[in-house]
Amino acid sequence: MKDSKDRLEALRAEIERRNPAQPEFHQAVREVLETLAPVFTARPEYADPAVALVERLTEPERQILFRVPWQDDRGRVHVNRGYRVEFNSALGPYKGGLRFHPSVDIGVVKFLGFEQIFKNALTGLGIGGGKGGSDFDPHGRSDAEVMRFCQSFMTELHRHIGEHTDVPAGDIGVGGREIGYLFGQYRRITNRWEAGVLTGKGQNWGGSAIRPQATGYGSVLFAAEMLHVRGASLDGLTAVVSGSGNVALYTIEKLQQLGANPLTCSDSQGYVVDDKGIDLALLQQIKEVERGRVSEYAARRGSSARYVPGGRVWEVPADVAFPSATQNELDAQDARTLVANGVKAVSEGANMPTTPEAVRILQDAGVAFGPGKAANAGGVAVSALEMSQNAGRVAWSAQRVEDELAAIMRSIHAVAHETAERYGAPGDYVTGANIAGFERVADAMLAQGVI
Repeated sequence: MKDSKDRLEALRAEIERRNPAQPEFHQAVREVLETLAPVFTARPEYADPAVALVERLTEPERQILFRVPWQDDRGRVHVNRGYRVEFNSALGPYKGGLRFHPSVDIGVVKFLGFEQIFKNALTGLGIGGGKGGSDFDPHGRSDAEVMRFCQSFMTELHRHIGEHTDVPAGDIGVGGREIGYLFGQYRRITNRWEAGVLTGKGQNWGGSAIRPQATGYGSVLFAAEMLHVRGASLDGLTAVVSGSGNVALYTIEKLQQLGANPLTCSDSQGYVVDDKGIDLALLQQIKEVERGRVSEYAARRGSSARYVPGGRVWEVPADVAFPSATQNELDAQDARTLVANGVKAVSEGANMPTTPEAVRILQDAGVAFGPGKAANAGGVAVSALEMSQNAGRVAWSAQRVEDELAAIMRSIHAVAHETAERYGAPGDYVTGANIAGFERVADAMLAQGVI
């Protein structure tokens, strides 16, 4: 095993040398490589230097960078960058969201795309890993400005995607409005009604029931499975949730459906804690209809809610925690606070929201920790189900989709749990998810030759 560790460490150093100034990508690769040494010992075909399996897996198959010029409502021209990283297609067409946010750069997109490989593999649905986006910020822009940006973005992206090639979806900053504008431009350029080219569409024009809810629902269902194997349930527990976008909103909804009481939500300016539990209808009105700030929730909710500007949502004592905003939002000090407050489980709704040191602190304290590539796979799972419905030109009922989602999340939990035990790390869902996803992709890559 020492030889395997040495080789993986040398590979990690070489990846960082060849991909400078991409800390998020480095972190994502490091977190996977750190768990693979026992796999190489048990399966030497994966470690054969002549095959260079891991070297190929950590290098994207294709990286696309393009200019996105667009005009605002005053007639001023802006120029943003567009990205699409098609990382691995061994299991199926590239699948992964588009993120529109000022923080987006090639390193962020590569980190997300690399994580997507394993997340998609865990679903068992035959989809590869990819990701994309732009440093465009839709916040505060008019619908007309967002439409012009999306049309310009798709004018370039359309040549690289297709239902059998690469199927984007939404992510941060890309919701139903943006998907609609993107799909309209794709249809306009190609003269094809190719519904399966994008997921997250409106339900009356090719979208799937419960797609907006899927990531948040899945994160809660994964937490429920982690608690179940420990002889517990979510019923009656309190929860702390970060974020106030789609993932957070539907995490809150599913927690309430399962008898838990979510106490918090947040945005980039601060957080709200509501001693009575979050009023979901009020929060949805503010965030989805008015596109307002969570501070407005506290102002309108009454005496049970208070707003903490610039605070850390993890300060609020709760039984379970759901980081559902963005990467590296939960650090080591936050983890110590959660442990001190008696947290039982943490389930990642966002992508890599917990720093490596924080993960170790939680695991060392015996907290059940669900990593994003497993816990938040519900979104891409329902996206793949949307692709299936598009292929058959059918629309499934919301109950059928939710039943399928629940079965997929149970399966992801089971394979991560079983794989961790098989490799001598019982209860370590990070190791279990990484190895289970890796094995599925690695076997397909070996079968398909050196490509």
